[in-house]
Amino acid sequence: MNIAIASSGLGHVTRGIEIWAAELASALNARGLPVSLFKGGGEVQLPYETVLPCFRRDDARTRRLFGYVPTGLTWRWGLGSVYDFEQLSFSLPLIRELRRRSIDVLHVQDVGIARSAVQARALGLISTRTILAHGTEESPELLGRFDYVQQLSPWHLEESKRAGVAKPTWTAIPNFVDVQRFAPGTSRSMRDNLGIPPDALVVLSVAAIKRHHKRIDWLLDEFQRLRQADDQLPVWLVVAGGFEADTQDLITLGKTALGDRVRFLVRVPSREMPDLYRTADLFVLTSLNEMMPIALLEALATGLPALTHRFPVADWMRGEGGKGIDMANRGELAAAMGALLRSTGERQRLAEAARRQAVEHFGTEQVVDEILKYYQRVSGDLPAQG
Repeated sequence: MNIAIASSGLGHVTRGIEIWAAELASALNARGLPVSLFKGGGEVQLPYETVLPCFRRDDARTRRLFGYVPTGLTWRWGLGSVYDFEQLSFSLPLIRELRRRSIDVLHVQDVGIARSAVQARALGLISTRTILAHGTEESPELLGRFDYVQQLSPWHLEESKRAGVAKPTWTAIPNFVDVQRFAPGTSRSMRDNLGIPPDALVVLSVAAIKRHHKRIDWLLDEFQRLRQADDQLPVWLVVAGGFEADTQDLITLGKTALGDRVRFLVRVPSREMPDLYRTADLFVLTSLNEMMPIALLEALATGLPALTHRFPVADWMRGEGGKGIDMANRGELAAAMGALLRSTGERQRLAEAARRQAVEHFGTEQVVDEILKYYQRVSGDLPAQG
């Protein structure tokens, strides 16, 4: 069975989707499986990688070109953004490669790429079956167009069943984390590089640095509340994530409100992420809903107690390795951060539970085993379990 993993943002964008694609291809290759990883930027660094030309969303030329496309065509082709435009331009050379390499199964999280591949199969251009790993909060109506969907949690699969769109060929398989690479420890060198005292308490949030969805402005406000309530608490905030349209405004806002007590890290290289988690004492995710954030898995694996909003997917992921609170209630996050930062014993208890949760439920080996079984079902067009 020839397998392809594809991500148009890989090589020039840092989000969970791109991390997922790179890690999954690496795990499959480590097992000696015939896998091809197609990405939309960067250089070829591994023997199974291929860089495909596309109009990248972060390129000013792409934005200008996108602006010339007639509104009628953007609607008909599903081109609502430069990201959609990137996916379509990436899909054209991808389909050529899927045909040339006789790919049996394509696995993606970019819904535009999945849609193009499904249409290409319907036209007889390729024989590849496409699996959409649902990581981008698509509507039930859109999901219902796909024969093969990997929901990332049991809750999401049940929601699809309740909406009447789930098919027998769908499944629920979570994201995974390398629990050997992301493991508990300390990183004094990273703290030194960030200019944070060795005895400080560090709150870490890893998410795209933007207001919408990730609510980094809310995090900054709650951290300021914590500082105002106890200005003797030696606490620092580190926010790491991808650059978005409002990132610079948030950085300015944070530095104005928090001064030296905040650090913003944009597009941290993947190789540095384990040490970044090891600098922290507490992990916070302020979004009110998520599909299945890889950053939360990485934090849990590193033994970081996690504070998240109280919603089914985060509660299931976190287990006993943290606390679910009402992130929409002003002051609640500040109070929860303060309580945990003042209690070394409680943090240690939650840290041990966090690590255990990641190892027992989300380690690479057991999850990739499930993915391979699904590939076999999809390639034989048999009903999936779950």
